Amino acid sequence: MNLSNNWKRICFKIKQDFPQTSLTFFNRKRLNFRLSHPAISPSRHLPIFTIGLSLLLFNGATLSAVAIEPLAQSLPALKPTQPAALEQLNQGLALIEQGKLPDAIAAFQRAAELNPQLAPAHYNLGLALRQAGQLQASADAFYRATQIDSSFAMAYANLGAALLEGNNLPQAREYLSRALELEPNLGVAHYNYGLVLSQLGEQEKAITAFKSAMQFSTNAPEPAYHLGLIYLQQSKVNEAKKSFEQAIKINSKYPEAHYNLGSILFNEGNFDAALEAFRKAAQSNSNYANAYYGAGLVFVRQNRWSDAQEVLQYAKDLYSSQGNTQWARQAEELLNQLPSS
Repeated sequence: MNLSNNWKRICFKIKQDFPQTSLTFFNRKRLNFRLSHPAISPSRHLPIFTIGLSLLLFNGATLSAVAIEPLAQSLPALKPTQPAALEQLNQGLALIEQGKLPDAIAAFQRAAELNPQLAPAHYNLGLALRQAGQLQASADAFYRATQIDSSFAMAYANLGAALLEGNNLPQAREYLSRALELEPNLGVAHYNYGLVLSQLGEQEKAITAFKSAMQFSTNAPEPAYHLGLIYLQQSKVNEAKKSFEQAIKINSKYPEAHYNLGSILFNEGNFDAALEAFRKAAQSNSNYANAYYGAGLVFVRQNRWSDAQEVLQYAKDLYSSQGNTQWARQAEELLNQLPSS
């Protein structure tokens, strides 16, 4: 279904609720670390993981509705080690470039077996395992890297990110704090730290963290987006609007940012602009149900019943297929209130 560019002007009479957005829309099984590791369980937010050596681009954090670009950071220099282990490490990196993830994981595992003290082998194994969806094993690998090299900032950052994803907020906070002590300019650590603080209810500290992330990772839209969410919670609408606009400026295909901007414009009475924002959200992700629901509310206020029927039915079907029963029912209730065409 496409939302056209030629939607007419709109008239609104009543206020409607909008579904809220977050950075993820899935749950994971509860995972437990072995012995020396803290337990982790599902989180509503997905952190950003940093990249590995050479060209190990980690896109496993990309979500159904958000394109998260990997944030490149510098790695500590490799220390002299066994040539066979280095050979396996380099082979693993080459396999990642070729898209052969299982083979790369095997190569990183062999490198770690040949030289258990080779921290980059454990670190890249952690990234590869995370990309394969093996969160528990990934966290174990990051932990081993920190035990081998206590100054490895990105290993701490990624361990903190894994714990955040697993909803172990106290331990995530601890490891992310350590990463920032080691490398204060590590933007991705500031961002993930902001997510932790936000979930812990420490909103002012989270704002500071997200602003730092924006300073050190200027090409990442997520910090600005989450800053906007906090401002919305604080009823600071103008600040929220600017934050969502900043996120969109960095990534024009950010559906959640377009959607939240559209919700603000809707409630301000700027209905044409709201409709355009919902259209851009749908263009950015054609399976983003909230965009169609928002457009449906616009059409309802315009008394364009046929258009409202079409987009609300589409939103309902998407919500149902995605397991979002609450908003599927909400869309159905709204559909039932529409007059017969």
